[in-house]
Amino acid sequence: MRDADAVAQLERLLEEVETIGDARARETALAAVQGVVELYGSGLERIVAMLSERDDASELAEALAGDELVSHLLLLHDLHPVPLEVRVRAALDDVRPYLDSHGGGVELLGVGEGVVRLRMEGTCNGCPSSTTTLKLAIEDAIRKAAPEVETIEADGVEGLEVPNGNWVSIDGVGSLADGATTVRDGVLFIRLADRLYAYRSTCAACGAPLAGALLTQGCVGCSACGARYDVRHAGRSDGAHLQPVPLLEDDGAVRVALA
Repeated sequence: MRDADAVAQLERLLEEVETIGDARARETALAAVQGVVELYGSGLERIVAMLSERDDASELAEALAGDELVSHLLLLHDLHPVPLEVRVRAALDDVRPYLDSHGGGVELLGVGEGVVRLRMEGTCNGCPSSTTTLKLAIEDAIRKAAPEVETIEADGVEGLEVPNGNWVSIDGVGSLADGATTVRDGVLFIRLADRLYAYRSTCAACGAPLAGALLTQGCVGCSACGARYDVRHAGRSDGAHLQPVPLLEDDGAVRVALA
């Protein structure tokens, strides 16, 4: 069973326990679950203590932190070997290529009391696409690395609660040739100077579909109204801009975050 499926199954079982009609039976079931959690927590604490005494403790800690299921179990019992701020910084490093692809960046201002404070930089600062970038790309990365974070705040952007990003894998896009465009699942993909960009495939000026749009001098054009959008700079145009779609590309595998 996959880690995600096991977690989902446990959550469903806990919800069923909460619906038990008999109050005493419900309290007994919850107490049993709590007892099991505490038992395994004590066991994990002893394991972590033993591992910390080894010469290769730092390597073991890195391996434990890199396993999503083990990492979550350690967090549940406040035993995670990697400090929260270190995990948040690593998560931001993972999404910097996407931010950079739109001429922007992000600075970590601080972490404390369940809140991560950021500052958007470059074209991301004040750009209408900042909210999309923050909500889907950055928050998804932070949620995976530090699920105990409750809120993410950024200068000039309203605080947003950490959601479960809906990341979708798109086959065949990673091999897109330089200068080519294609539309998949309502997303316009553009390969420019060996970098992949993703935008909603609808013209911001007239609403026409951008399927078959041509790339010229770094801009993609709408065949219906003639509007041209700067691919490198968040799809900007005079008075309008395309809606960027958060994209992560890793060894040819492409994922986009769809609302």
